Amino acid sequence: MASTPSNMLPLETKAPSFTLTDTVSGNNYSLESIKGLKATVIMFICNHCPFVKHINSEISQMAKDYKSKGVNFIAISSNDVENYPQDSPEMMKKNAIEQGFIFPYLYDKSQEVAKAYKAACTPDFYVFNQDLKLVYRGQLDDSRPENNLPVNGKDIRHALNCILENKENTNTQKPSIGCNIKWRKD
Repeated sequence: MASTPSNMLPLETKAPSFTLTDTVSGNNYSLESIKGLKATVIMFICNHCPFVKHINSEISQMAKDYKSKGVNFIAISSNDVENYPQDSPEMMKKNAIEQGFIFPYLYDKSQEVAKAYKAACTPDFYVFNQDLKLVYRGQLDDSRPENNLPVNGKDIRHALNCILENKENTNTQKPSIGCNIKWRKD
């Protein structure tokens, strides 16, 4: 299984704006319309990657745990669906329903949003504060499909708790590791 690390966008970066279609509802959403009151977690994921499959239940649970605290989660898939049809919008909708996602699962057909965020892998995580300034980027936790460590979301949960408690996150931010984003060959 090939592993690609995050690019680690500089902290304090303002979240690039976007408007994308939610594969479940069919609605178009702008970042500004679905951002959280306190924090926003943007995740680049897909359906077929074993790294994402490994953590789907935890990201679903985290979104439920933090929703009432003013934190919104947003999932985006930017993969080339011509060569990876299992990541098509129809399959994204099916996966979102099966996983119990309570957040939008947006399709980035042009791949421009992934490029704006310098996303490199699935999963790739970005945590923004209420002003949409980047305060965390990197891994969900230390668990990987092959290492038998528990999936607990500790790195993202810690970053969110720091925001909610108005504390600085002094923990080391480690890159996420996953499958590379499947870029279209235009």
